[in-house]
Amino acid sequence: MNFEIILATNNQHKLKEVREILSPHKIVVYGLKDLNIKLPPVEENGSTYAENALIKAKAVQQFTTMPIISDDSGLEIAALNNEPGLHSARYAESLGGHDNAIKEILKRLEDKKDRSARFVCDIVLLNVEKEPRLFEGIAPGTIANQKMGEGGFGYDPIFISKETGECFALMQNNKNAVSHRAKALNKLLTYLKINGFVPL
Repeated sequence: MNFEIILATNNQHKLKEVREILSPHKIVVYGLKDLNIKLPPVEENGSTYAENALIKAKAVQQFTTMPIISDDSGLEIAALNNEPGLHSARYAESLGGHDNAIKEILKRLEDKKDRSARFVCDIVLLNVEKEPRLFEGIAPGTIANQKMGEGGFGYDPIFISKETGECFALMQNNKNAVSHRAKALNKLLTYLKINGFVPL
């Protein structure tokens, strides 16, 4: 029997990525649109990724008793005081999209020697235990000198993985082995297996 879970998002790129990682383990992942859940605007005013993920998950919790996962993630660039960080999505929105945000980041880094960065992802699981469960994944890397590739989404075209030396946007299948979201999801998967929700 499959384990069914809701991903608290309408982002189809994110939903596809999560399904690719979890589906082989007999986990059915639904997006909000799949269940016709129309979520009112959620104010992500937490001070950490975990707090924002929990805010989103709790907003969905009022519509269902099914297990819910929600994530919040960000790109932290050392030379920019770890910006855009917690506000990565809003930073892109304020500039009219990720393409403009990427151009702005590359411009701000022109005279910087340190191009180290990392992606952080916190995933919260609700409706399985009394208390929320938290899983974190971190992908270390550097910011490229220019935009590369058309794959991936968000800031992927300028992020080079420290572990593979490849740009996230140019990766075919191995992004799901080293990405921040994949690492957090694999911790979630281990938890679900150990606790008997999905087969070992």
